[in-house]
Amino acid sequence: MRFWRKKNRVACAVVAAAAGLTMTTAAHATDWCKGGVWADVMIGSYHIDPDPDEHFRQFNPGLGVECWLNNEWALTAGGFRNSLSRPSWYGGGVWSPDFTHWGFVRLSVIGGIISGYNYGNWGLGRDHTIGPVVAPILMFEYRRVGANVILIPPIPSDNLPFTLGFQLKVKF
Repeated sequence: MRFWRKKNRVACAVVAAAAGLTMTTAAHATDWCKGGVWADVMIGSYHIDPDPDEHFRQFNPGLGVECWLNNEWALTAGGFRNSLSRPSWYGGGVWSPDFTHWGFVRLSVIGGIISGYNYGNWGLGRDHTIGPVVAPILMFEYRRVGANVILIPPIPSDNLPFTLGFQLKVKF
């Protein structure tokens, strides 16, 4: 029981930190996030050719933030309920070079770490549930609203296939 309380405190601290980042004063946001700040809402996922014996969650609620340092680089962090019904937290960087922008569509890539999955020998932490992630993102942005479609690579030790993640976002 004590373990879950500690885990809830850590989760609350991460959510509070993410909320604090999005609520930074305009002066500080201007210094760091010259390309803009986006609040992301994770809404769901689609699993590509899953094992018929596996049952994954398709509704994956969560919140995140993107701090665009310029037009090509961003820092991102957030949390959501993953397809295995576990809490997941992520953080990393997004690269979206200018030559991959076409009107309101851009192709980007995220690299960082994510928790909540069994990474086996690749994992970090006491129970190997923190691991690396590199994934392409198709971003759609029109003025202050947008959407991200993320192609998440498979995690064989959890029998998780390629997965499409869907986020809606708003720019502040």
